[in-house]
Amino acid sequence: MSETTIDLAQLTGLEMLRLGMTMKDRPPFIGDLLGMEVDMIEQGKVVFTLRTRPDFANPLGSTHGGICATLLDSVMGCAVHSTLDAGVGYSTLELKVNYIRSVPINGQKLTATGTTIHVGRTTATAEGRVVDEQGRLVAHATTTCVILRGNR
Repeated sequence: MSETTIDLAQLTGLEMLRLGMTMKDRPPFIGDLLGMEVDMIEQGKVVFTLRTRPDFANPLGSTHGGICATLLDSVMGCAVHSTLDAGVGYSTLELKVNYIRSVPINGQKLTATGTTIHVGRTTATAEGRVVDEQGRLVAHATTTCVILRGNR
């Protein structure tokens, strides 16, 4: 066990995200399962990427919509998280996704950007976009999150 223990409750959301994404022995998160890479974590804005693969296929042979939905939920939620004070958490209340085009399962790099729209005392909203390697819009979304004060 490390001699230095970090009290996560004392970290702001931005500090927690930055630490969590760079720790050698960080807790697992959905991004590990999907192969998400963290490109940027700033106050109110997050960018993650992933590469499609054959096991992401839907019955038609293209990338399942749940991959983009999970990517969008992750970047929008983390964008909200990055704005929160120490000891404050959040949870997704609502997620609305619009799919624009299908994506092949051949290693296509998808880039998702999540940006906060409004962060209030009890709720926050954010928007997200996923683009392919050519910069074409693949999907976009909005979310509403509940802010959890003192109950992470």
